[in-house]
Amino acid sequence: MITHIALFKLVHANTETVEEARKVLAGLAGKIPQFRHFEVGANIFESYRSYDLALLAKFDSMEDLQTYQRHPAYVEVVKYLQGVRQSVVTVDYETS
Repeated sequence: MITHIALFKLVHANTETVEEARKVLAGLAGKIPQFRHFEVGANIFESYRSYDLALLAKFDSMEDLQTYQRHPAYVEVVKYLQGVRQSVVTVDYETS
């Protein structure tokens, strides 16, 4: 199983912007058949190292992760996020 985590820091991290970005990300649920698990959450504890949103997705294989990253719904979300994010970090790892 492959776990994919993405953390997003938004340019304007006010309540409305964070919630709108969370909804856009959460809209991927049900659109990507390769998801084995999918969740999106907004940060609830502010610190100097906090990011505003987190996405956690699990896939059966690297091929499924790569298919997700080419899916038209994913491509549209990436376009949206490019306009509202300051930065993004990701990590992908394999579990048994």
